[in-house]
Amino acid sequence: MLFRHSRFLILCIFLFKISPNAYSQKTDYNKTDLKLWYDKPATDWMTQALPIGNGYLGVMFFGDPAEERLQFSEGSLWAGGKGANEEYNFGLRKDAYKTLPKIRELLEQGKLAEADKLASAEMTGIIHEKKGNTPSSDFGAQQTMGDLYVSVSHTSAVKNYRRELDISTATGKVTYEVGKEKFERTYFGNYPSRVMVYNFKSTSPETYSIRFSTPHKKEYEKFEKNQYIFGGSLKDNKQEFETTYRIDTDGKISYDSGIVTVKNARKVTLIHTASTDYTYQFPKYKGNDYKKINQQVLASVASKNETALQSEQQKDYKNLFDRVSLKLGTDHITSVPTDKRQIAYFQGTPDPGFEVLYFQYGRYLMISSTRPGTMPMSLQGKWNDSTNPPWANDYHTNINIQMLYWPAEVTNLSECYLPLSDFTKSIVEPGKLASKEFFGTRGWTVNTMLNAYGYTSPGWSFPWGFYPGGAGWLSQHLWEHYAFTNDVDYLKNTAYPIMKEASLFWIDYLTKGKSGFLVSSPSYSPEHGGISTGASMDHQIAWDVLSNTIRASKILKTDTDFANEAQKVRDHIQPPQIGRWGQLQEWNEDVDDSTDKHRHVSHLFALHPGNQISPTATPEFAKAARVTLDARGDEGTGWSLAWKVNFWARLQDGNRAYSLFKRILRPVGDKAENMVNGGGSYSNLLCAHPPFQLDGNMGSTAGIAEMLLQSQAGVIELLPALPDSWPAGEIKGLKARGNVTVDAQWRDGKLVSATLISGSSGKQKVKLGTKTLEVDLIKDQKKVVSVGLFQ
Repeated sequence: MLFRHSRFLILCIFLFKISPNAYSQKTDYNKTDLKLWYDKPATDWMTQALPIGNGYLGVMFFGDPAEERLQFSEGSLWAGGKGANEEYNFGLRKDAYKTLPKIRELLEQGKLAEADKLASAEMTGIIHEKKGNTPSSDFGAQQTMGDLYVSVSHTSAVKNYRRELDISTATGKVTYEVGKEKFERTYFGNYPSRVMVYNFKSTSPETYSIRFSTPHKKEYEKFEKNQYIFGGSLKDNKQEFETTYRIDTDGKISYDSGIVTVKNARKVTLIHTASTDYTYQFPKYKGNDYKKINQQVLASVASKNETALQSEQQKDYKNLFDRVSLKLGTDHITSVPTDKRQIAYFQGTPDPGFEVLYFQYGRYLMISSTRPGTMPMSLQGKWNDSTNPPWANDYHTNINIQMLYWPAEVTNLSECYLPLSDFTKSIVEPGKLASKEFFGTRGWTVNTMLNAYGYTSPGWSFPWGFYPGGAGWLSQHLWEHYAFTNDVDYLKNTAYPIMKEASLFWIDYLTKGKSGFLVSSPSYSPEHGGISTGASMDHQIAWDVLSNTIRASKILKTDTDFANEAQKVRDHIQPPQIGRWGQLQEWNEDVDDSTDKHRHVSHLFALHPGNQISPTATPEFAKAARVTLDARGDEGTGWSLAWKVNFWARLQDGNRAYSLFKRILRPVGDKAENMVNGGGSYSNLLCAHPPFQLDGNMGSTAGIAEMLLQSQAGVIELLPALPDSWPAGEIKGLKARGNVTVDAQWRDGKLVSATLISGSSGKQKVKLGTKTLEVDLIKDQKKVVSVGLFQ
């Protein structure tokens, strides 16, 4: 990708002053207010509007008293694919692999420039441009569906305004007064019933006007039996969709030319759903009976009012959200709006409650945007207001989609991972075609840019587009879901077959290098540097997927011959190397620049999320990783900062991890691309990549969990990277590998006790500092581990 640098500076945050009295409020642990709230409406989608969702739909609400804007997107609405261009063939370039021997020969001769030129000419994936389309290529992009506007007339000024998002209940709310009249709006997403609910109330009868706006082609529009229905299609690929809502009201309804008017109403409730014709079925990805689905959804809620739907939503949501609680300190500044609170926090006002809010916000966003049966989260989760969003709002596989799902297992939301599992399974078949045509291998692969239509080929420009490690990295998540749940059926029927195919790719692609070890050649480190005889990340991912597949084979007692072959290959992969200035090398060639501040630090994959490097098992490599991180510095984009939080947590340096986490909360108003020292958070606490990407939120949430609990080495480590800024606290409900739920309490920076509950009986190693003990766990029974046991 090509990026430009932003010069935006936020000077106003240093000028803002708040009365000291505003910070006198101290909230009890059990009454922490998990709300984002503001004293004015949002005027900007990216930086101010607030996100709600039900897994299928992502909605942003603005809270304008005169006209509410409910902007929404459905995850499967995608431009591109065969419908956009009959020549679309998933990016495949026939027999591209035949160029590999010549490229490798040039690399062996040290002719890197010539090798890169040949690879760039012969191994890029294909897209087809078509003028007049938005987006212009058949790679496509995820699409907004449109906006619902709900207007109400006011005769005098608005006062006592408040816009909020309560993440403990997944409820948005807007309240204000006009004269003596009070107005209240309540918004929430209901996953079990597959609807969004928008409820408008007033103390006096009002007239409401409701209209739908979309950038896409209208196929039909009608209103009958209190139900609005709009059918549309995308211009480029003719993908069909339908959005519909039911109105419940005490007022009088009329309809004319697409506008629904409700007069003399104290209450108006919209029960909203949407669907598309998209399916996971390769190669057409079309055929979902979206009209029938919408009919079934509204039929299923025909007897449910907003109260019943909210009751159902609360039961479903709290079953997930309430599994984990975090308490840090006693200062929780909830008496000022969140945007002002964020500024004060960044200026140095202690506010551990704000850090808790951000941690739980990540879990809220996950629950709201990725549920079984939905599309996986894309770069912006399920929230997109554009037909041409940044980076197509796609599924980047060289860090981003993986980071989006880092919190799923450890923060006790394993079910929320399943959409990515389903999607991974769906791209194996096109991934096999990419492996065959570009690499001449068995198995499957996926490169940097992945769309909803099986584009698993290398991207259409080098070096950023070439990244065959995506399948191996996605396979790590398959293994981790098993590791955290101990679900053997899932391992056998879903994870292992996919992991095995990803392993076959690396078994075939790796070739013997000058050192005698197996290397990935040709190779590019993600979005950084030139061609190489082996980018370290490739070797680390190959080692990881082969190791996990070998373990799975032994657990399932299957494929012994394959496991033996995989182990032989794994044990001959080029190991991590320490370079001339003590760094962990990014490439086979020792060419790392100690002044380079690039956002990608991909060659530390083995430290996190991998487990090939650790301070205890491989201290020399861990030291070299630290040297690399020191050289790269503590700046970066949103997701880059989040990854560094996790790196430092794995290195058990809690203070360094915490300092980076604080940078992620830096107030940002800039929306331009800044790939050097961007980062921070918008006033709605969404990650300012910039522009907005959800991976920074998710990676940071996972990073906080890594500071408090780790289990990647087969040992449950308690408080492995606790920062000095959190001297006292309590975490409940985190998950460790082995299907163990962990609670921990600490005081004066030291553990008081921990409670473990396992899904199965057996012995478990538990570590605190340098001390390790073995405890007996009985299925579903609490095991209290006190600090005294480690002495």
